[in-house]
Amino acid sequence: MKPRLPSVPAVAWIVLMSLAAAWLLACSPPALAAEEPGDLAARSRALQRAQQAVLGVQAVAVDEARSANTLGKARSGSGVVIGADGVVLTIGYLVLEAEEVSLVLDDGRLVPARVLGYDVATGFGLLQALVPLGLEPAPLGRSGTLALQTPLMIASGGDDGAVSVAELVARRAFAGYWEYHIEGALFTAPPRRDHSGAGLFNAMGELVGVGSLLLNDVGAGDETQRPRRSGNLFVPVDLLTPILGELRSRGYSAASRRAWLGMSCSVQDGRIRVVRVSDDSPADVAGLQAGDRVLRIDGVPVNALDKLWQTLWAGGAPEREVTLEIERDDAVQTLTVHSVDRMKTLRRAEGI
Repeated sequence: MKPRLPSVPAVAWIVLMSLAAAWLLACSPPALAAEEPGDLAARSRALQRAQQAVLGVQAVAVDEARSANTLGKARSGSGVVIGADGVVLTIGYLVLEAEEVSLVLDDGRLVPARVLGYDVATGFGLLQALVPLGLEPAPLGRSGTLALQTPLMIASGGDDGAVSVAELVARRAFAGYWEYHIEGALFTAPPRRDHSGAGLFNAMGELVGVGSLLLNDVGAGDETQRPRRSGNLFVPVDLLTPILGELRSRGYSAASRRAWLGMSCSVQDGRIRVVRVSDDSPADVAGLQAGDRVLRIDGVPVNALDKLWQTLWAGGAPEREVTLEIERDDAVQTLTVHSVDRMKTLRRAEGI
């Protein structure tokens, strides 16, 4: 069992005051001169309310869940209350293929919840508390307006949750090795290991991102001209606003109905290499192997992950024939892969 931190309100107040001070130092001189003591106190209260909207999340995946091979069957992280009716936003991989979900309050009590949605396109997960939480929801901010070097608050939930101050070091598109791509991802430093589903808040206590990854390098620009800097990737809430209604009503956005091959890739020396093929996936059935280099997809040359995935999704219906031109053992081959709709591959008990 992890050692308990000091009481969350006490820890929160100290860190929140530090964040408010950092925010003031980041302001221009005219704005700084206009800031009144009452405004600073109001900001601190708003940040404290934001921290109180963050809960722990515990989930157990269904038997034979495909995602259990990489994520495990039992998962834990955080979520943020965003609805007065007990709707909680989290990172989707925590609740992917889940049959049992609980929310963990600051005092350690467990509240049952169900999965409202899992969005393949953005990576968000949406939960519904099954009993009243009595917590004020966190307001949604605008992640696209954040300036670089802006100080932000990261808050994780549960009985051992914590808050800290981080800096926004980059905002850019992100392509993941697992057939994933988003625009406007937020990169912060220093790193937090309890990042999964953690809330990222601006100085007004508005939610601007949900924690997804711990990365070895989150900087922007030419990495040969700067030191590597570890940190976290947050999925921006700007991606949530247009699809929140869809997630609540049917459990996913229209963009989540897209082709899936079941291959993980990386870029090495400017070339795309397959690093893993999921068992019984379309790529596996077609004979794709780890170590293969992907040269073209549906005739389009690709040398970056974003180009690879976006070409796949833009190529037609989710279920169709996809042509991959690969290099294996210095010989070029062409494989025909019968893609499937990603949403249809997910085993779930919640009925989405």
